[in-house]
Amino acid sequence: YMSIDSECQLFRILPSNLSAKIERSVYNRRKRKLFCFRESLRKELVFTLNQFEHCYIVDSMPLEVCKLSRSSRSKICKEQNYSLPEKGYCASQSSHYYGYKLHAVCSAQGVIESMDISPASVHDINYLKDIKHQLKDCLLLGDRGYLSAEYQ
Repeated sequence: YMSIDSECQLFRILPSNLSAKIERSVYNRRKRKLFCFRESLRKELVFTLNQFEHCYIVDSMPLEVCKLSRSSRSKICKEQNYSLPEKGYCASQSSHYYGYKLHAVCSAQGVIESMDISPASVHDINYLKDIKHQLKDCLLLGDRGYLSAEYQ
């Protein structure tokens, strides 16, 4: 409710008598166990807020894991083959990067309908194939990265 995204910031501003009540590892364990409940609550809120919405906006942004020059030495997210970061290009920033691409769909009023992360080399048009079953009978606005003859 305080809109604090950083766990470090949360524990920094907690009153001293409260921060001693819960250890960080216990907090993280509880937070992970509650993920499915938080996600179902988020979906219910999105359904309620976007119930009569027919216009959505889709866009993507780069999620840089490390600088391109360090990509060969990076060990981040390399535990599983399916989650390997890749090299990609961001046209709006005219730069190459190493990491992932975050795709988001939000309503015209700013309520995020869905988000997904893909490898950086995956083209934006492929994300539309993933969400076409979630969003039906609506107007979906996106930039040129989401255009193709099939979807036009």
